[in-house]
Amino acid sequence: MFAIMAARFSDATATFAIMAAEGEISGDGELGEPSAMEAAEVPTPPPPEMSNEDRSAAVVAEPSGDPDCVAVSLPAAAEDEDGAMPADFERLWEAAHDSPHDFASWTDLLQYCEQEGHHVASRRALVAFLARYPLCYGYWKKFADLERRAGNNDKAAEVCVQGLHSIPLSVDLWIHYINLLLGTLDMNLIESPKRIRSVFEDAVVAAGLDFHSDRLWDLYVEWEKEQGNVGNATAVLDRVLKVPTQLYNTHYEKFKAHLSSHEPKEVLSLEEYEEVRAFCRESQKVERAEQAKEKEEERPPGEEEPATPEGTDSEELMQRIREQVLLRRDKVYQENEDEVRKRWNFEDAIKRPYFHVRLLDHAQLRGWHSYLDWELAQLNTDTQANKDANESDTDVKDATEDTAQPRQETQETAGARDDHRVRVLFERCLIACALYEEFWTRYIQYLEPLSVDEARAVYKRACEIHLPSRPNIHMQRATFEEKHGDLAEARRVLEALEKNTPGLAVVRLRRAALERRAGQLERSEALLQEAVAQSKEKPTLHAFYSIKLARLLLKLGRNPSRARSVLQEALEISPDNDKLHLNLFELELEGEPLSSAKAVQECVTRALAAPLASHTKLRFSQRGLQFAEEYSDSIKSVMSVYEEHQKLLKELGGTKREAENGDEDPEKKSKDDDGSAADASAQAPDATTHTPITTPPPQAMSTDTSGQAGYGAYSNWYQQQQYCSYGYQNAWNYNQGYYPPS
Repeated sequence: MFAIMAARFSDATATFAIMAAEGEISGDGELGEPSAMEAAEVPTPPPPEMSNEDRSAAVVAEPSGDPDCVAVSLPAAAEDEDGAMPADFERLWEAAHDSPHDFASWTDLLQYCEQEGHHVASRRALVAFLARYPLCYGYWKKFADLERRAGNNDKAAEVCVQGLHSIPLSVDLWIHYINLLLGTLDMNLIESPKRIRSVFEDAVVAAGLDFHSDRLWDLYVEWEKEQGNVGNATAVLDRVLKVPTQLYNTHYEKFKAHLSSHEPKEVLSLEEYEEVRAFCRESQKVERAEQAKEKEEERPPGEEEPATPEGTDSEELMQRIREQVLLRRDKVYQENEDEVRKRWNFEDAIKRPYFHVRLLDHAQLRGWHSYLDWELAQLNTDTQANKDANESDTDVKDATEDTAQPRQETQETAGARDDHRVRVLFERCLIACALYEEFWTRYIQYLEPLSVDEARAVYKRACEIHLPSRPNIHMQRATFEEKHGDLAEARRVLEALEKNTPGLAVVRLRRAALERRAGQLERSEALLQEAVAQSKEKPTLHAFYSIKLARLLLKLGRNPSRARSVLQEALEISPDNDKLHLNLFELELEGEPLSSAKAVQECVTRALAAPLASHTKLRFSQRGLQFAEEYSDSIKSVMSVYEEHQKLLKELGGTKREAENGDEDPEKKSKDDDGSAADASAQAPDATTHTPITTPPPQAMSTDTSGQAGYGAYSNWYQQQQYCSYGYQNAWNYNQGYYPPS
């Protein structure tokens, strides 16, 4: 909503000259020396006892358009026009481009070009820098001054326009651009004042609601006075009286001085002047009539009061008009003071309102969140109040359509005003917090229900300018585009993200999932196959992609043969990956029990021969024995599996193993706690009783995190079902007396 209208600036390339620079600029783009207006005494916060009455009226017309960040596309001069580049330019240039996120390398390059005084080198460096850091308003001003000193006044104006497209809330940049016009335009031409006024209007629409926009409003008022348009100056003062700014009280004082130094007819609009004049004349007549009635008894018979000449206004009437005008403005001032008082603590907590790559402290971030929470709460409160008022109007039986319509329009205007304030605060926040994706996300969540196109424009600014290497917000953008039906753009966003930040498995999975949801199963499969082929040199990642591909082939492709082949090939590369063994085992379990019995036992045999941990092998063996017991059609096969399991128990040291993560076995600990350990020991069978050796209840396949590092945030995706939840409290005790002793 803060974009500068292209039509307003189509003639920005006209021949202009610029006034003297307004002050030195520090390396982070902040003004080093404040102007005289900035140095004015800052008022104290309004008193807390001020009444909280009706909100002030709308302050400025809502601008059209969105804040699309326009790339820097200024025409660069030929590099050979001023000869060769400075000696160290290429070295610093390469250093900045090799580390594009290193702000110091860019400032070193810019400082060197400025010291050398080389115009072409400085221009080249500034264009590249501002394409990456467009919120540094100080460097836009430096760029404009660079072109001015070289005599390129049209390019200086174009620089200002480009800068204002990128950072329309910059009061300093607006003043810099206006000074450019004021210092060069021929004011004798009828077009010049119109152009200046048009730029002023764009400025106050874009940045006039900023809490620190007082200098811009003051400049607008003073310019109108210099042009002799005291009525226009009054209109501007009336507008700023409704805007909660830091120097809100000085505007009211200036209005009083303005009104007292001019005739009311010159200052006020014709409509307001006639209305106030009629009101004052009527009140004056009433007072005079009362006074005449009192004096009539004292006047000699036949003498009449002298008549006032028709068409003339006495000085007394003029004073009455001024008092009535101030009385009306005082109500507006009180309402605005209440708005300032509400915002003062939030504004006072903002210590760095400008952009910098240095991180903000937690207090600053909390302050912005709190401010946004409050402003959004105000919007919701006002919206609900307007809704209740509309419902109240419809309940009044004698209300006509003609009387209800004006109030409805007023409420809609108030809603637009409050929405404008919320957007201005978000835009201010995103200048100081441009590197924090949480604020971009919050702004988008606010805009999306109102305008998908505006939300899309904010995503574009965030992803393409300020957060090019933050994967989360890019994936959010892809989800946004898919949700709103633009699959091509969603694909493009994810492809660009994967290209810019290679190695993120989650991005490839998002791409495959996007194609799957779009009904393009072959594309989804191809993406995973490509990932499997490209990751063979990274066994952990290769296993991860192989599992994902196998699941896709099994669950959606209904092709267990191909899924089995994928897992088997992966096991050849990573035979020690228990997750591959587990997924292949689960694949075989999903088949028909009778036909898959051999394949299940082959999985168990393969796992036992692999370099896996002892407890993992035991669990595979236990699971194989359970499968044989439940589904085998031959007691001989069950006995064979059982015998192999017993051999494995002996080879691996019995039925117990050390507790994972250093924790004591829960069952043993409970026995120790209740004193039943001795009893359990006394009841334990020995080898002479011919009681079959049993195993503990089957547990889940290994869920330790030692091998999850390469699986990113998706480690939980392939945690398998807990086999101990099959319903067996002591899974193997029911075999007592069923199998012969080993």
